Amino acid sequence: MALHKLLVDDFYDDTYMLIAVHCRLEDYRLAYMINKHFGINLERKEKDLDLNYTSSSYAVYEWYNEANDTIWNLIANICKKEEESITSSGVLFSDDKKVTKTYNLLPELKQVDYFIKITNDTHQVNEKLMISKLQSIPHIITSYTVDLTKIKSKEHLIF
Repeated sequence: MALHKLLVDDFYDDTYMLIAVHCRLEDYRLAYMINKHFGINLERKEKDLDLNYTSSSYAVYEWYNEANDTIWNLIANICKKEEESITSSGVLFSDDKKVTKTYNLLPELKQVDYFIKITNDTHQVNEKLMISKLQSIPHIITSYTVDLTKIKSKEHLIF
């Protein structure tokens, strides 16, 4: 009897473009600036992107362009969380210190602050125009297109 195996990778193909954005603005301010410069309407989703195994959550903004059948997402890559520090049990005086830990949505791109994910089946997005418009926003340090073949944790971008 033949054994048939179905792989999840067979059903998912890369129909999106990913742009890395280096910017020190808060997520809501960056979304406002992108809305203003691109003439779109990114809105924060009710639920953040939550990764259970790291107990981290990331802000997600979304806009659906009906004319081009395109979905724009602005996703935070950095989550800072305050946690209890671990101390040894033989300590005379307990010193409850809080430690701020940083988690990344895509660990292989730790320096990136935000991602813009543009999902479009027809690939009618002009990358050079997008990058130049993003670079014209005064608070954005730099932005560039990410090579999707070099990302190991692509499953974090499926939501």
